[in-house]
Amino acid sequence: MGNDSPIAHEVMQQFQVSYSYPVIFTCDVFDATNPTLANLLRDSNCTSSRIFPVIDTNVSERHPNWWQHLTHYMTHHQVGTLLPPLSFPGGEAAKQSTEQIEQFYQIVADQCIDRHSVVLAIGGGAMLDAVGYAAATAHRGIRMIRMPTTVLAQNDAGVGVKNGINFRGRKNFVGTFAPPMAVLNDFRFLDTLLARDQRAGIAEAAKVALIRDKVFFNKLLSQRFQLARFESEPMQYMIRRCAELHLQHIASSGDPFENGSARPLDFGHWAAHKMEELSQHQLRHGEAVAIGIALDALYSQRSGMLDQGDLQNILVLLTDLGFRLNDKILTSLNVEQALQEFREHLGGNLCITLLRGIGNAVEVNHIDINLMQECVDSLSKQDLKIGESRSIA
Repeated sequence: MGNDSPIAHEVMQQFQVSYSYPVIFTCDVFDATNPTLANLLRDSNCTSSRIFPVIDTNVSERHPNWWQHLTHYMTHHQVGTLLPPLSFPGGEAAKQSTEQIEQFYQIVADQCIDRHSVVLAIGGGAMLDAVGYAAATAHRGIRMIRMPTTVLAQNDAGVGVKNGINFRGRKNFVGTFAPPMAVLNDFRFLDTLLARDQRAGIAEAAKVALIRDKVFFNKLLSQRFQLARFESEPMQYMIRRCAELHLQHIASSGDPFENGSARPLDFGHWAAHKMEELSQHQLRHGEAVAIGIALDALYSQRSGMLDQGDLQNILVLLTDLGFRLNDKILTSLNVEQALQEFREHLGGNLCITLLRGIGNAVEVNHIDINLMQECVDSLSKQDLKIGESRSIA
């Protein structure tokens, strides 16, 4: 009789894919005298490609001549074939419905847009997330140039590799990892932003400084009043340095597509995501992140990891920038539920980033629910004495 035991035959497939893309900082990108976009298209062999612009409705309202400028620019430089634009909702509305995604797919089909074409996405971080998801899934991936138009998008959301939309109230439940072809940050777009939107973007700079760069944090702290007034030079430095640190982490963490559970760039985000949802997205992402940073810094201090002086400087920075850290939404935050949902978002294993000092992050796999709830209560009741900043080496 033959051997009835099953026989396994295995062929191991293994390959590596190298990714690279430029993140460029400039002003007046559609001015014919600025060669940045034209050079990018030429260098990427896109001079005969079909260019499909997708514009955030908030941006088109504040820059009504954008289409005229873009068409003149493309004609002047003779790069690519410009297709009619698609208007896309701005803000969190971009991620709430698949209607616009389906319209994107239909245009791709009708206009014969293929993988050699280029999607030129112009807008805020949420809109770039949604359009990035659409571009990454049409034809299994159409090249995309991101043109972020908010502080938050230029220093964080628009420079990474993640795309996504919300699903049944769950933030970023559906999405992809798809690096862009390039990122073009035009500082001129920031001139028309509301003060609230400019401020919201600074929260991500505070976050990445706290987990990666003490020198950068000290710079933010020393320039907090200039940043609160949105002065040009400090704002541009803040955006560039914040983007650099995000890019360094993506490149050097060994996990750019987040196959593991450790996500230090999500510092302060487990609570922020839930608070955005509870507020029905009336709370800006950056505003929620600022509260989440304060909450996790307070927990770090009360659990014996963070010095009181460091906590003081964190709270001073956030409050002097103009963030309201005791938002009423805190009273609706269910700590255990929010942590459980974040655990699911991470893939089943809880990993929360906390602080041992400024620029010194640590990942923990357990949170004391009662202690964290005490921190939430203290923050919501303003049971904190926030004085002057303390000097730090």
